[in-house]
Amino acid sequence: MPLMERRAFCLGAAGLFVAGAARSETPWALLRRGESVALIRHATAPGSGDPPGFRLRDCSTQRNLSDEGRAQARRIGAMFRANGIDDADVYSSQWCRCLETARALMLPAVDEQPLLNSFFDEPGQAETRTRQTLAWILSLKAASPVVLVTHQVNITGLTGIFPASGEVIFASAEETGMKLRGRLAIS
Repeated sequence: MPLMERRAFCLGAAGLFVAGAARSETPWALLRRGESVALIRHATAPGSGDPPGFRLRDCSTQRNLSDEGRAQARRIGAMFRANGIDDADVYSSQWCRCLETARALMLPAVDEQPLLNSFFDEPGQAETRTRQTLAWILSLKAASPVVLVTHQVNITGLTGIFPASGEVIFASAEETGMKLRGRLAIS
């Protein structure tokens, strides 16, 4: 990815980093116009990976959001609404921590999207899954902003960025990959 000029704007507990965009082209404006998507790494869920033998539909077997993570997800949703996004097409990984993050945003209904599921335990799937996910993002014809709640490995595969828990990556989908438009970290 080429080196881009960065401008930072502090928004309360959030830091918004705009990559190569004019002041009028904020990541929020691009998202509202459908010129980018918001990729969100699930909010804080202590630990790494999932316990051996976890089951997708059984949250008691997975690593889940902490109280801090649930509060963080609500703050992310509040930031979306504060920036004029109260309606969005929200897609989530089927992991409980992603679904809980997506629902806590308090945007309209959340659709499960298996392409957003983690491939952490299947690193050999990274290239194929990333290619399939990019093709799916390019195929979206959304009437509203698009928000994708997923995992670090998925976001890193698409953007090359290692996001923090609860970090929002604004990116535009292009045939060759995702172009960074900005980053938002909510503590």
